[in-house]
Amino acid sequence: MKKGTIIAMTLLVAFSIPASSSVAQEQKKLAQTGMKFLNVGSDAQATAMGEAVTAIEGSSASMFYNPASMARLNSLYDITLGQTRWIADINHNFAGIAVNPWHGDYGVFGLMLQFVDYGELQETIRASNTQGFLDIGTFKPTASAIGISYARALSDRFSVGGNAKFVSQNLANGAIDLDAQGNPVRTKSETDVWVFDFGMLYKTGYKSLNFGVAVRNFSREVKYEREGFQLPLIFKIGLSVNAMDFLLLDKEMHSFVLSADATHPRDYPEQVNFGGEYVFMQILAVRAGYMTNNDEFGFTGGFGVHKTLRDVRLGVDYSYTPFGVFKEVHRITFQLAMLH
Repeated sequence: MKKGTIIAMTLLVAFSIPASSSVAQEQKKLAQTGMKFLNVGSDAQATAMGEAVTAIEGSSASMFYNPASMARLNSLYDITLGQTRWIADINHNFAGIAVNPWHGDYGVFGLMLQFVDYGELQETIRASNTQGFLDIGTFKPTASAIGISYARALSDRFSVGGNAKFVSQNLANGAIDLDAQGNPVRTKSETDVWVFDFGMLYKTGYKSLNFGVAVRNFSREVKYEREGFQLPLIFKIGLSVNAMDFLLLDKEMHSFVLSADATHPRDYPEQVNFGGEYVFMQILAVRAGYMTNNDEFGFTGGFGVHKTLRDVRLGVDYSYTPFGVFKEVHRITFQLAMLH
C-alpha cells in the first residue's frame, strides 16, 4: 500500500473517532451550540453546489471549507472577497488571501477574516409596569473571526491543511438591572476562543476521483457569565469527480464536476449534500446543489464568470438559496488571482 494511502486512512480513522463516540453516547444536543455564524456558508461557488465541496480543489475560499483543498493552488496569490445577505437582514462578510511562494515547495499560506453585522436591535429590561418591560434604547451585537491557514501537498496525491482562528462575539454591554436613579446597570457580554480546522484531500488515481475529509470548529467550551456552550463542531467526508472523464469531450472546453458530502454536525442531524458545476471554456460556470435533511431549504443554485487577462484571473460568482418562510439568501463572491 502506498504511503499516501496509509496516511489518508489513518487520518480518516482519527477524524471518525469524535463522530462515532458521539453516536455511541446517543447525545441529542440539537440547537445547543453558540457562535453559529462559523457554519454559515460564505463562498458563492460552494453554496451554489450545496456546500458539497470537501473533495474539490479550489481557491483561497477553500480554507473556509477544507483548507487542504488549496494545497495545489496554481497562482502566486489568490484573493477572495464576499458577502452573504442572510436572513433577518444579517450580513456575513468574509475575505481570504492565499499565497503560494516558491511554486508550493513549502506549502500554501493563507489569511482569513469573517465579520457578521447583526444590525441594530431594540434593548429592553424587565420592569413592574403594565408592559412588563422598559425600552432603554438599541444595541449592535457583532461577531468576527480572524485566522491563518496552511496547506501542503505531501505527494502527488495527498494534501493536508489546517486553520487556527481567533473567534470573538460581542453581545454588547447588556442591562441586567436598574439602579436607584433608574439608570441601567450593565455587564459586559463578550467572549472569545481559539478555534481550529483540519482537512485532507486524497487523489485516488482513478481518473479525477477525489476523496476529502474536514473537521471544522474544534475548540474548548466557552461561556459569557455562568452558562457554557460548545462551538458548532462539524465533520465532513466528500467525493468529487469530473464527469467528462467518461465522455469523449474536450476537457479544455467542457468540465462537469459532480460532488457529494456526508456531514456529521454536533448540533443537528446528519446530512448528505450533492453538487454539480458545469464550466464552458473555463469562463462560464453554472451550478446547482441539494442539501438534505433541512427544514427550510434544500435546492441551491448559482453561476459564475471567470476570465484570464494575461497573468491575472478575475472572477465573480453568485448563489441563490430559497429559505422557506425566511424567503431567500443571496451570496456574491469576487476573486482575483495572480498566475505564476
